[in-house]
Amino acid sequence: MPLSPAFSSILEKEYEINFTQCLPSGRLKYTELCNLLQLTAATHADLGGISFTDMQEFNQAWVLSRMRIEIKALPQWKDIVTVKTWINTLENSRSIRALEIYLNGEKIIGGETFWAVFNTVKRRPEALALGHKHFELYPDLKATKESFSKIIINPEKEEVFEKKVILSDLDIINHVNHVKYLEWCMDVVDEKIILNQKIKSFEMNFMKELSLRDQVVIHENLSDNSIVFSITKENKNCFALQLNLV
Repeated sequence: MPLSPAFSSILEKEYEINFTQCLPSGRLKYTELCNLLQLTAATHADLGGISFTDMQEFNQAWVLSRMRIEIKALPQWKDIVTVKTWINTLENSRSIRALEIYLNGEKIIGGETFWAVFNTVKRRPEALALGHKHFELYPDLKATKESFSKIIINPEKEEVFEKKVILSDLDIINHVNHVKYLEWCMDVVDEKIILNQKIKSFEMNFMKELSLRDQVVIHENLSDNSIVFSITKENKNCFALQLNLV
């Protein structure tokens, strides 16, 4: 697809929060927050000629490898938010993308995301086949106070439940979407933590893709100010999530 006349290296897009995206508290679900960020990143890629459709000509797609989200407040039903995004780095098979969410002109959420170019036939990373020099990069313009950190998976973790991957867990790339991993873990978090907005930041690390009918185990490790989840398949770590609490 040719470069859109609407393309800019920094994109701002408005959304109105609808009731299907909200918790019983009326605040935006954490999973829907990630969906908004994912959709905005996809829109920016579309406008810049490196969308899923463009990349599929070379059997390529963007997949999320790591994500850090810092939260001052969650928007609520009927709020109109502005999501802003730009690229910090883009080289070969890797890219770091920044995202911010504003409400009434005030920044309420910042995100740093690490993406990899993935060959959807060979199922492995490879260099981006499309030109991208028209994207201006902003390596020093950060959306979060802290960058990615290493999530420590405690061997003393507790097994929470087992799950078999089903069709509704899969996305267009034919593997489990990152929002689904988050949903599985959030479903076992104490509801008071979620409803009272006790999560000040969270990080996700994706290690191995999961496919239809994979059997996985979700583990949890609790501390005073954080909760760490890990998901394993055949005793190998596939995913880690750390929730940092206020």
